[in-house]
Amino acid sequence: MDILDDILETLDLKGALYFRTDFSGPWAVTVPDLAQAARFHLVMQGVCHVEVVGGPRVRLGPGDLVLIPGGRSHILSDNPGRPAPALETVLSETGYDGNGVLAVGPRDPDASTQMVCGHFSFRSMAGHPILNALPDHILITNAMRLSEPWLDELLRMMSRRVFSDALGSETAVKRLSEIVFAEVVRAGVGQDAALATVLSGLRDPQIGKSLELIHAAPEKPWSVASLAAEVGMSRSAFADRFKDLVGLAPVGYLADWRLQKALSLLDDTQKSVQRVASETGYLSSAAFSRAFSTKFGVSPSDYRRGMQ
Repeated sequence: MDILDDILETLDLKGALYFRTDFSGPWAVTVPDLAQAARFHLVMQGVCHVEVVGGPRVRLGPGDLVLIPGGRSHILSDNPGRPAPALETVLSETGYDGNGVLAVGPRDPDASTQMVCGHFSFRSMAGHPILNALPDHILITNAMRLSEPWLDELLRMMSRRVFSDALGSETAVKRLSEIVFAEVVRAGVGQDAALATVLSGLRDPQIGKSLELIHAAPEKPWSVASLAAEVGMSRSAFADRFKDLVGLAPVGYLADWRLQKALSLLDDTQKSVQRVASETGYLSSAAFSRAFSTKFGVSPSDYRRGMQ
C-alpha cells in the first residue's frame, strides 16, 4: 500500500481548478486566502515573483513551480513591490469567465509571463499530520526536475494538455495535477524538516509497517502492544519512535484516522451510520457518535444531512 496515496484519497484531494495566464508588465495580483486548499503556479515563459503574505518571496523562471499548500494569500508580480489588486478585481476588469487565457496588459508574446495556475481542494474537516507539516511553500525549480524524472514527465504532460484543445483535456489536467501534488510533496522533503520527519515515518521499516497495518484495517482493535509486536519492537520503543516521527501517539493517530475514514464513508457512500461505525472500529453507534461529535462538533447524522 502507498500510504501517501491512501491519505490523499481519503482526505479527498481534488484538482478543482486550473487556468492559463498571459501577464505583460507591469503587473501584480493578490491571490486571496482559501481554506482547505492548496495552490500551484507553473511558469511556462517569463518571470514571476511569488510572495506569501507574512512569509518568503521566491522567483520563478521557465519550468519552475511553486506549491502553496495552506491556501495562504500570496502576491504574484513581474517585480516585487508593485501595487497588487485582488484577484477578483483583476478577473472583473479583464472580463475573464474561467475559459481560455487570463490576459493582463498588452498581449506581447515576447515579454509576457505565461503560467499554468490552479488549486487543489480537500474535504471539509480533512486533517492529517502530513497536512500539518506542509511548509508555507514548496519550490520545484527547472534544475530540480532533472533529478525527479517522474515529476518532470508529469509536468510536461500536464503542460501539453493545458495547451491542447482536445476533448477531455480539462479532466485530464485535473487528474494529472492531483498526481503532481503527491510528487511535489515527496520531492519537497529536503526543503522542510517537519515534512521530512513525517514522511520519514512512512518510509521507516517499522513505523511505516505499523502505518500500513492501520491504514489497511483501521477497524481492527489495534493497541500499542499489538502494533509493536507486529513490527518487532518493544512497546515503549515503538511508542516513542512513532510519536517522534509521526507527531502523534499510535493510539491518537489511529483514533484520528478512523474519523477521517468515517468522513470519507459518510460523504462517498450510502452506508448507514451504524455500518460506518463498524467499519471504522467502533463497537457501537453511540461510541462512534460521541467520538465524531467531540472531534468535529457535529453528529455523524447531522454531518451527512449537511452534505446533501
